Amino acid sequence: MASTVEKPDLTVGVVGTGTMGRGIIQVTTAGGMRVIIYDSKTGAADEAKKFVSTMLERLAEKQKMTPDEAKAAIDRILVAKDLKDLASCDVVVEVIVEKLEAKQALFSELEKIVRPDAILASNTSSLSITSIASHCKHPERIGGLHFFNPVPLMKLVEVIGGARTAPWVIENLTSLGKRMTRQPVVVADSPGFLVNHIGRAFVPESLRIVDEGIASPAQIDAIMKDAAGFRMGPFQLFDMVGADVAHPVMESLYDQFYQEPMYRPSPTARRLVEAGMLGRKTGAGFYRYQDGNAEVPAEPARPSLKEKVAVWLGDMDENSASMLRKLLTNATIESGKKPSDIALCIIAPIGPDMASSIKSEQLDPSRTVAIDTLFSVDKRCTIMTSPATAPRYRDAAIAIFDTNHPVTVINDSPGFVAQRVAAMIVNVGCTIAQLGISPPADIDLGARLGLGYALGPLELGDKLGPARVLQILDALYAFYREPRYRASPWLRRRANLGLSLRAPEQMT
Repeated sequence: MASTVEKPDLTVGVVGTGTMGRGIIQVTTAGGMRVIIYDSKTGAADEAKKFVSTMLERLAEKQKMTPDEAKAAIDRILVAKDLKDLASCDVVVEVIVEKLEAKQALFSELEKIVRPDAILASNTSSLSITSIASHCKHPERIGGLHFFNPVPLMKLVEVIGGARTAPWVIENLTSLGKRMTRQPVVVADSPGFLVNHIGRAFVPESLRIVDEGIASPAQIDAIMKDAAGFRMGPFQLFDMVGADVAHPVMESLYDQFYQEPMYRPSPTARRLVEAGMLGRKTGAGFYRYQDGNAEVPAEPARPSLKEKVAVWLGDMDENSASMLRKLLTNATIESGKKPSDIALCIIAPIGPDMASSIKSEQLDPSRTVAIDTLFSVDKRCTIMTSPATAPRYRDAAIAIFDTNHPVTVINDSPGFVAQRVAAMIVNVGCTIAQLGISPPADIDLGARLGLGYALGPLELGDKLGPARVLQILDALYAFYREPRYRASPWLRRRANLGLSLRAPEQMT
């Protein structure tokens, strides 16, 4: 089949002119293509053209394009009065209600209208492309073209091939995405496609930590931003998206993966939905909002330090020990192989919980605290206490750190907070690679562009070290005895071989 999308006079149809449809119309016409738009609701397509015209004129005012370019783009938008007016289209993108039966009916009708070599694409975010195409006589010309909201600002587009989608369709949809000035990533037809699948760790694992009483939402957000370097905390993200959107996605993907334990939803999130506490849109979620601003709890007052504290550092790597020595300016660090009878014992486990580490090192549990050294402690220190930690030693641990370093105190947990969330993000990324849903480079690109991560999951795993990530997951699995924490074969093999997580499979 010859390429269809490279020709200069390409015509793209857009069916459905809601928020997503309008965004797709804008990037299509701005990319120099003619757009025929249709909506079954009377007047909706005309309203969409007015809206997109206004957006293009604003871009001209901001000098993002010239007035002549804006006018030409507006003139390329044509309103169809009937679905049959899309007969001349080279590609049609469907952006209607997210219901399988409605999409199947539309595609069955469209294939009777357009040319045999025209491509039909769905913007679905959750439905199988294979299922959508199953009622068509020519499923080979149907694919997915999944944009992200707001479309003009979100540069990523997922190109999805169903079970019977022809290779030439994937090639053409990839080229079309580039003409729309988007960055395409090719994805297999699987639940959540790529970006929604990658997101099955950041919020869900944070919810698990809250459910277990290890840390509060505000504490987790602070740790993941300040220590782990994420731009937004998981509960800030959840409230921004809305519980009524985020939780059903978790439930849907959990069911679509046949109750895969790694993706199990949280009862805490379900309660928020039932209570109508949906986040920013309702003024309350994990945070309460005043004039759109979250009411974040103030940092607890730091205990005063009356005299220097004797500190003994447990078994840890030299990098962790060096990191802690730079911060312990208000303490006297003991050098013996065993701590004195009065020393505050500090350990830095990577993976195991405190109780297991204390037992392993044969330490006094009342005088022991743990500090997370997986990420930098320059912006925030995470101190973990066990049920046996004496309050005075906990307070001493908080007080001895330089006051320029905020401290968050959490309860005992394997993997602290940042370790386990980061390890799960990496593990989900490795699972996607193992399943062949998308190549390693696209997995990382999808996370950066679609989720705003500073590093993609495989890049993050390489930065932390695959062997160290595997160590954290194995410790979580040993503690909980749950398949939720089993390491992906992709991760385990590369960690054992000393390979990058971005190293592709060597096919024989």
